[in-house]
Amino acid sequence: MELGLYTFGDRTADPVSGKKVSAKERFDQMMELATIADQAGLDIIGVGEHHQLNYVNSATATIIAAMAAVTKRIRFTSASTSISTADPVRTFQEFATADLASNGRVEIVFGRGAFTDNFPLFGFELKDYDALFLEKIQLFDLLNTQEIVSWKGKFRPELIEAEIAPRPVQQRLPVWIGAGSPPTVTRAAAMGYPLAIPVLGGTLPGYAQLAHLYQQVWTRSGRPLKDVRLAVFSHLQVTDGTAAALDAFYSYYAAYLSPLFQGTMPKHQFQQMIAPHGSLIAGGPQEVIDKIMFLQQMGVDRYVGQIEIGGQPSNKVVKSIDLFAAKVAPAIRGK
Repeated sequence: MELGLYTFGDRTADPVSGKKVSAKERFDQMMELATIADQAGLDIIGVGEHHQLNYVNSATATIIAAMAAVTKRIRFTSASTSISTADPVRTFQEFATADLASNGRVEIVFGRGAFTDNFPLFGFELKDYDALFLEKIQLFDLLNTQEIVSWKGKFRPELIEAEIAPRPVQQRLPVWIGAGSPPTVTRAAAMGYPLAIPVLGGTLPGYAQLAHLYQQVWTRSGRPLKDVRLAVFSHLQVTDGTAAALDAFYSYYAAYLSPLFQGTMPKHQFQQMIAPHGSLIAGGPQEVIDKIMFLQQMGVDRYVGQIEIGGQPSNKVVKSIDLFAAKVAPAIRGK
């Protein structure tokens, strides 16, 4: 099972100290995250996409290229890229360039994400999401396999024998689909793409049903079950296992989720999320191991967690990463 970390580059103010880091400080923290994960032997780093002042990662491929310069072996993925509001040609060029910078370590997850601010920002309407997604991902697939492309669609100017450059180090950029509802999961399986499930809220058995649906549609489409690739992206915190450590994390997690709750997340809801079947993978090493092993049993072969979250100080983030790499990863990998 592949294990990694992802970042949304949030600039949430520390709820304890009240400090809010600058964009430059947050960028430097993301570079540190990549360096530590690489040195710790983790498999992959994910970089999300946001277009608000409280985040610093609106240019995912650029950040990945910067991370590639300070790492040696770890792979990279977007988490995720909204292809519906992007130009597939420019997106391919940017990620192909990042692939060159990393010597072939780049992947992409295409999905809508939890926020929709990018639609008005780039002049698209949310009601066109599905049509935009299908047209643009089909074009991206063409760009990913051909150097000279002729193409015509509805939402982008026609391409006539266009030279698509640069080409990546890899023969083609690996593409996953991020999906968390039955219709989008079904579509990803029918189209033959690996699936990345974003986990936020609900229960892990509920997400197991989504994974099972994906596997069913995959095999019904004539593909062997052994070729299924399933990833889960979720919030993550590895503590020393004490109640005090989880209580301390609650303040940071509640601060991070305050826009979704339009205020403070109730403590009882946090307790439900950290329960054995809850969606938040947090607690001592053994509690985290148990939840990730549940994911493994439902067919997940890549787990990527968001540790640096909610304005936590760097020393707390580093401690959690160290525990994840030193205590959790060996148990999951069977070492």
